[in-house]
Amino acid sequence: MKYIGNSNTSSLFTLVYNEIRDDILAGHLKPGESLTEVKISTELGVSRTPVREAIRQLEHDGLVRSVPNKGAVVIGISEADIDDMYTIRIFAESVAAEWAIVHITKEELDQLGEIVELQEFFAKKNDFLQVWQYDAKFHNVIYTACKSRMLQHLLVDFHTYASRARELSIHSPARLLASVEEHRKIYEAIKAKDGFAARKSAEEHLINAKKSVIESFKSGNTSQPAE
Repeated sequence: MKYIGNSNTSSLFTLVYNEIRDDILAGHLKPGESLTEVKISTELGVSRTPVREAIRQLEHDGLVRSVPNKGAVVIGISEADIDDMYTIRIFAESVAAEWAIVHITKEELDQLGEIVELQEFFAKKNDFLQVWQYDAKFHNVIYTACKSRMLQHLLVDFHTYASRARELSIHSPARLLASVEEHRKIYEAIKAKDGFAARKSAEEHLINAKKSVIESFKSGNTSQPAE
């Protein structure tokens, strides 16, 4: 955890929550590990109040649970959670891609095309870290372009929770290259205003991603929950 006590933001709760959540999703905080308010508040340089509120929210999110005589304990995300999230994403994101056709602006479409071109550029240079980093940007443009606040909120949350497994799958260049090709298909379908193709391309992309993420999770660290 990084020290945030000198932050000038008015919402220390948000900063503390994001810091703890990210450490859980990244595997820095392991399943079964206790979350001690005093220790965390000292590490982050904040009072115990925002830490207590953050832990309470994480418990509500299902990432932490209260254990008698032990306090708050990390749960993390299981393989079953990954399966569930991707199954939901397959339906939700295919709808988002279809709706984006109706609502996407020229600026958003241009941005989507630029992201695909950059991914293809970095893929040719075997710079897979850059390819992977543009993945979230590609999906976020579609989430915004669908113009549904509810759908966008759902998909952004799932994509965030998927961070650890996506990080593991960076070690699969073949999957990253296939992902770039799938992004190209989605973009071309949206550009052509072909709702059926956009939906099917998004479904295919996420079905393949689900398989890769679960395989990466198993091979990367089977004892640690992930996206």
